[in-house]
Amino acid sequence: MTTTAELKALQAPVKQRYRDDPAAAITALRADGSFTDPGITCTVRTFAGPVRAGLHRATGGDGADACSGDMLLEAIVACAGVTCRSVATVLGLPITAAEVTATGSFDATGTLGIDRTAEVGVSPVEVTITVTTSAEVADAALTKLAELTERYCVVGQSLRHPPAIRVERASVTT
Repeated sequence: MTTTAELKALQAPVKQRYRDDPAAAITALRADGSFTDPGITCTVRTFAGPVRAGLHRATGGDGADACSGDMLLEAIVACAGVTCRSVATVLGLPITAAEVTATGSFDATGTLGIDRTAEVGVSPVEVTITVTTSAEVADAALTKLAELTERYCVVGQSLRHPPAIRVERASVTT
C-alpha cells in the first residue's frame, strides 16, 4: 500500500515541473481502432490487446462483441477508482478495499434514428464507490473524498465536452 508520504514524494517533482512549465502538463492521449474484423464492428487496440466492439443487443447485435457503452463505463470506473484511491491516500484516509461501479442507460430509439427527440448517449451516469476502512472515517471526509474524486477524474470530467467527430478520406494510390 502506498503511503501519503510516498505518493507526495512520487508526485512532487512532476508537480514542480508543471508549475515551472505549465505547457509540459498538456498530455496527449490516443486510442486507435480499425475495421479489421467482419461485421458491424470496430477493433480497438487496447493496453491489454485488441477488443472488438460491435452493436449492442438493443441495436441489433448478438452480444458477441464488446459494447462501447460498457467500455465507456469501464473507463469511468478505472479513472474514478484510481482518482479516489489517490485522493484517499493524500488525505490519509484508511481505506483498505473498495468496489467501484458505474451505471447508466441509453435509449435505443435515439441511436437507431427512430425518435429524433430521444437523447443519444449514456445517461444518467452514476458512479458509486463503496469503501471499507480500517478505522472510523467521518461522513464529512467521505463527502470530501467524493467531491475531490469527481473534480479530478479526467474521464468523468471529459463527459462535460462531447468529442468532435471528423470523417476524412484516406489518400488513394493507384
